[in-house]
Amino acid sequence: MGTVSGALSEQLGTVSWGPPLQFVKGHGTENDFVLLPDPEDRIELTPELVRGLCDRHAGIGADGVIRVVRIGATGFFMDYRNADGSTAEMCGNGARVFARYLVDAGWVTPGRIEFGTRGGPRWAELGAVGNVAVGMGAVRVGDTSSARIAGDDVRGLVVDVGNPHLACLVDGDVARFDLTAAPSIDAGVFPDGANVEVIQVLGPDRVRMRVHERGVGETRSCGTGTVAAAAAYLVAEGRHKGRVTVDVPGGTVTVGISAHPHGPQATLVGPAVLVASGTVDPADLRIAAAVLT
Repeated sequence: MGTVSGALSEQLGTVSWGPPLQFVKGHGTENDFVLLPDPEDRIELTPELVRGLCDRHAGIGADGVIRVVRIGATGFFMDYRNADGSTAEMCGNGARVFARYLVDAGWVTPGRIEFGTRGGPRWAELGAVGNVAVGMGAVRVGDTSSARIAGDDVRGLVVDVGNPHLACLVDGDVARFDLTAAPSIDAGVFPDGANVEVIQVLGPDRVRMRVHERGVGETRSCGTGTVAAAAAYLVAEGRHKGRVTVDVPGGTVTVGISAHPHGPQATLVGPAVLVASGTVDPADLRIAAAVLT
């Protein structure tokens, strides 16, 4: 690798770079992740390291990073980070990929898996092959709010799926929206930002969705976003439970929302694919990470 001088060199000198890391690359409906197996909880996952790993030109490339941590003899924690290095409460597509890794790597046997996230405890159920079901926890529907998307004003429902969403049912094709830049949202309603979904009804119990994820940008899919989209659709239909098929640019998932004494609960079912594995030296990522800060 070439030499670095001046201000960039000073910036690089402030970043701690660890030893080479084992990684696995996977995706759920083309929402892609770098997984870092860390059974002994030793990896220092800094924002700079996350940005370097997720860089699509100078790193591995991904929408986020998942550190796979073992807790005690049988527990697991999904440490999820957005591509900009920020932490996130939960990622539905990431949870499916996380569960698929645990089975394929031999950490657990196929069946039901329980694990922790910043959004609370979650479960997954899967076989040796095929789709993965994830218990997404409570779905909390709030009031309406608005967003401005590249000059278009839209209204939607505030939905909490362990992380914040503004789910906007719109007229016409969702392809017309420019999601290149982050939509403008009400900071009073969303002090920590939010994912913004635009949703088109295709027919009974079927919708199409696009999403701008906070800390990432537009992605090919968003698991918690599909749950928010399904919840918004059901509310518009005057229902509080049901099963909704959600088409996203990267594929199709199914969301089930059921009644529960403590409020509606969601289950997300869809594919999870592991496509590559290898070793990456964080030192080789440092120029990309520094430039992105």
